[in-house]
Amino acid sequence: MKKIMTLLAVVLIALTATAQTLNVKVGNVTYQFPAAQTGDMTYIDGTTLTIMGKAFSISDINSMTIDNTSVTDGSIGVAYDGSSANVTVAGNIAQYVTPTVDGAHVSIAQSDDLAEEITYNLSGTSSDGEFYMSGSYKATIELNGLTLTNTTPIYSGAAVHIQNGKCIKVKVVTGTTNTLTDAVSGSQKGCLYIKGHAEFAQKGTLNVVGNVKHGIKTGEYFTIKNATINVTSAAGDGINCAEYFLMESGTISISGTSDDGIQCDLDGTESTGELTDHEDEDSGNVYLEGGTINVSVTADAAKCIKSEGDMRISGTTIVASTSGGGVWDSDKVKTKAASCLSADGNMTISGGTLTLISTGAGGKGINVDGTFTATGGTTTISTTGNAVVASSSGTLSVVTQSNQLDKYDSDYKSSPKGIKVDGAITISDNAVISVTTTGAGGEGIESKTSININGGQTTVVAKDDAINASYNDDTKSLSNAGDFTITDGYLYAYSTGNDGIDANGNCYIKGGVIFAIGASQPEVAIDANSEEQKKFFFTGGTLVAIGGLESGSSLSQSCYSASSWNKNTWYALYNGNDLALAFKTPTSGGTTLVVSTSGTTTLKSGVTVSGGTEYFDGVANIGGTISNGTTVNLSAYTSSGGGPGGGGGPGGPGGPGGH
Repeated sequence: MKKIMTLLAVVLIALTATAQTLNVKVGNVTYQFPAAQTGDMTYIDGTTLTIMGKAFSISDINSMTIDNTSVTDGSIGVAYDGSSANVTVAGNIAQYVTPTVDGAHVSIAQSDDLAEEITYNLSGTSSDGEFYMSGSYKATIELNGLTLTNTTPIYSGAAVHIQNGKCIKVKVVTGTTNTLTDAVSGSQKGCLYIKGHAEFAQKGTLNVVGNVKHGIKTGEYFTIKNATINVTSAAGDGINCAEYFLMESGTISISGTSDDGIQCDLDGTESTGELTDHEDEDSGNVYLEGGTINVSVTADAAKCIKSEGDMRISGTTIVASTSGGGVWDSDKVKTKAASCLSADGNMTISGGTLTLISTGAGGKGINVDGTFTATGGTTTISTTGNAVVASSSGTLSVVTQSNQLDKYDSDYKSSPKGIKVDGAITISDNAVISVTTTGAGGEGIESKTSININGGQTTVVAKDDAINASYNDDTKSLSNAGDFTITDGYLYAYSTGNDGIDANGNCYIKGGVIFAIGASQPEVAIDANSEEQKKFFFTGGTLVAIGGLESGSSLSQSCYSASSWNKNTWYALYNGNDLALAFKTPTSGGTTLVVSTSGTTTLKSGVTVSGGTEYFDGVANIGGTISNGTTVNLSAYTSSGGGPGGGGGPGGPGGPGGH
């Protein structure tokens, strides 16, 4: 007892003289009390010492030292060193936290009386450690050169587990590389788990391995700005969150997952299980405003980026690829397939650069349950897989010929598509979209409701219909099939096995530049649903149609046809003396070549084009200089004879096209 009293006396004298900080060490935890804040220290009954509201049992104190260490209020440092960890706690918050250290396994409980934000700085390396924090007040986690693997979990199987429902700012300290790996067993929801919402910032790098479920899991929203996050492996999703996902800048790379790359759930799935309406609250939505995302998923029916609400893309560079095949969903009694981008709500693309590649059976570039609107950005999509079908028992198989799909109900097949949308599609303004599908059943762009093109540049090369306004599978009625309307913009629609443009309702072309190519009869370049008394109405624009037009079309603007055309040949289409369009013919297509401009229409074959602006991935040119070539003999074109064009029904062949 006398020794303790002497030590306290020395400490008090030193604090009032020259020292800055009193360090009280209890096990692997050091509490740091600045002299200017310490004030009176009370010593009661020879057993308890209280400093700045923090009560210490004298028997627990290992040492008390004084030095010139500078202390930042509201800070806690955790430094990992192999099989141990050392914790430092700022004196002003010492009474509000309870640290527990077991080897390199650290748990810190915040008191509910805490009323200020704590910053936790995590650094160092351990091959068997973890960080667990609980509390009810917002906090900041600084990852400052941390390499942490949880091998034998004590508090949680996660490497970092934040059991705090408030806002957690995660600062990936600029210039540092941090690596987290969770335990190979346990009930953790993520290698990095945050119960509340997480805001990732600064310009450091975070590498994550999720051995049990997700790489990173947040119970509420997830935002990222500047940081680099690499999820190299996850037994579930790479990143999983609720409420919303917002990316303003930074880089995210995800691979090696057994499920989706990034998934944003409707709010409520984490705690109550009762879902909110994403239209009433910001729930289930993904906002991609900047930065770079690289995601590659290999699991069957996996999604690179999935929103249970809306998805809005305005500035991010995205490279996404899927290679998994289809699955049978026994709960919904239907097939499911992979997709690069998937939204249960609506999707809007107003900016950014998107490269979407799907190679598995039934895979899609974009899959939207609601509406799809593109007003900007550059979107490039490629699918190479064939369609996948299911038997009545749910056994899956892959088909290699499109005509094999006709006998399957829509719920029992999943066809590869560049863009598949249940609601309306609108493409306008500065949107640039390029789609290529090569597998059986592969449509380029499909809406189950309607398609409206008011601007932009759309280029589609497809095995099946290049672009299709289809019908709602739930109604099973072609009388409610969707209309296709083009008023402006540039559209190239080339199908190697079906119609170039297919409307299961009416088709209206009122303006723009349209280059449509259908396969040989019975398919046509531009099709409407004449079986249900629908029509193709052509009232204006610049038109090139290889394969002819739907029988019975209403052609308010005069159209002309050539008796034949040459493959892989450049043509020049004139409106009076002005060049309307130079175009290169494909390697295949229907017999009839139909052209039209708003004025006097003439055509040259075998021309040479220089200068100008390229369109449709280089197969068209506007504003170029034309040399050479021979004049093509054109005759007035009508589409009143013969039967209907192909593809008027829901994917089945139609009658012979009338030219």
